[in-house]
Amino acid sequence: MLIISTLISSVAGFLVAVVLVVTNKGGMLQNKLIYGILSFLVNVIRSFPFIILVVFILPVTKVIVGTSIGVKAAIVPLVVAATAFIAKIIENSLQEVDEDLIEAMKSFGLSDAQVIFNVMFSEALPSIVSGIILATIAILGSTAMAGAVGAGGIGSVALTYGYQSFNKQVMWLTVIILIILVQVIQFIGNLVYRRMKP
Repeated sequence: MLIISTLISSVAGFLVAVVLVVTNKGGMLQNKLIYGILSFLVNVIRSFPFIILVVFILPVTKVIVGTSIGVKAAIVPLVVAATAFIAKIIENSLQEVDEDLIEAMKSFGLSDAQVIFNVMFSEALPSIVSGIILATIAILGSTAMAGAVGAGGIGSVALTYGYQSFNKQVMWLTVIILIILVQVIQFIGNLVYRRMKP
């Protein structure tokens, strides 16, 4: 659930971020209307607490995956929430690329697509990776909450066998597992970031 949600939302978030960057003021394809609508949607989704988002988009979830409970149903709101989060992170990363470098590459005859994917993406990659690691940890927290809506996983174990059964050992064990997972993800992320950073 964590890996699938992270992969899908990273790809979707990147595409949304690219549209935001190119349609923003001063962007290659400046379009105030498209930027305004997309930016508004991203901010609206980011303002939802995850558990509320799960309930709010239940009809959409049922249309997409055919059910409103279980792992499949949890992946939809996870992807929606993470896509908005990752899109904002990647947008910020792309905007930090030196404008002089972009202008220089344009003067060499690179197309807009080449500038975006070969120059901006390449320059912003360490920052993007760092942001996606941050998002992965946030998604991990959301997957634990998804257990409340029948998605299974560690959140379900904590609620069913820990909280509802008054079993403190299970509760502590699930918390320890989550802490370890976060530490492992952050360690791998830091390692990848240091290797990419010039």
